[in-house]
Amino acid sequence: MALASSVTVPYGAYLRVYEPLAAFPEPERSHWARYARRESTPTAQDEQRKALADLLPTPPVPVPVHESADAFVAHLDDVPCICPWRTRLRGWQALQDLPELLPAPVLDAALPPVVRRQAATDYEEWQERNPDARPWIRGATWHVPVRWFVLFDDAEREYEPKGADGPLLRYRTPMVEARRRVARGLRTLRDALEEGPLIDGLLDVGRWLEEFHPRSLVELDYGGLVHAVSGELLAEDRSAAEVAEGLAALRDGDGERAGAAYEKLSDRWRSVRERQFSS
Repeated sequence: MALASSVTVPYGAYLRVYEPLAAFPEPERSHWARYARRESTPTAQDEQRKALADLLPTPPVPVPVHESADAFVAHLDDVPCICPWRTRLRGWQALQDLPELLPAPVLDAALPPVVRRQAATDYEEWQERNPDARPWIRGATWHVPVRWFVLFDDAEREYEPKGADGPLLRYRTPMVEARRRVARGLRTLRDALEEGPLIDGLLDVGRWLEEFHPRSLVELDYGGLVHAVSGELLAEDRSAAEVAEGLAALRDGDGERAGAAYEKLSDRWRSVRERQFSS
């Protein structure tokens, strides 16, 4: 994302939804159909390089002037599925979160208040014309939110220590499975816990997933986090399995086993987030 590049690049993780062509209206459907037939399409690394380039002008460009016409492409049962970048929309949304991520002096130096005010005005006007718009990509810096792992099974984990663009660690699952796991996870948490951030966060993810085509593909990509964690730790990472173990323990009424699974998960991601302050 353009305006948050200094924060999210390279140590960001992403939750993406890839929709089948049937989910898009014309003429966008035809555009993506042609796009999916290309011999090669941009990668996540390409998107990050583009985001960094937007920081070079003075003043920096907090949000692209035009929406991106690029996307990630995947296949589910040989059907092409599209995840539009929508960098302009994501840039506006990231701009709203920056005051919570950066001290005011740092934020003002990176993006002067007048630039942020103009971007906020542009976003309000755009929202009035596009009230139902939503991003296909969610991001998190220096960690993977625990609630994201609820959507996946350990068997869906893909790890490539030496991929074309470096290490890769991701999970992919059909939308129907992701929604089923969210619903089951919510039932378990509500039966065992008081209302709180964990339940609210999972409920928010579930509502987001409901906005997409039921035959979509859902992906959790560790993204730049693979560069913040050693290869040994990546190979041993079984976060989705630990979340599933914790939920199973809660269903069985075994609070001690659930606590042990959560502690193991928390320790791993705490060590990753600590690198944010030593880099």
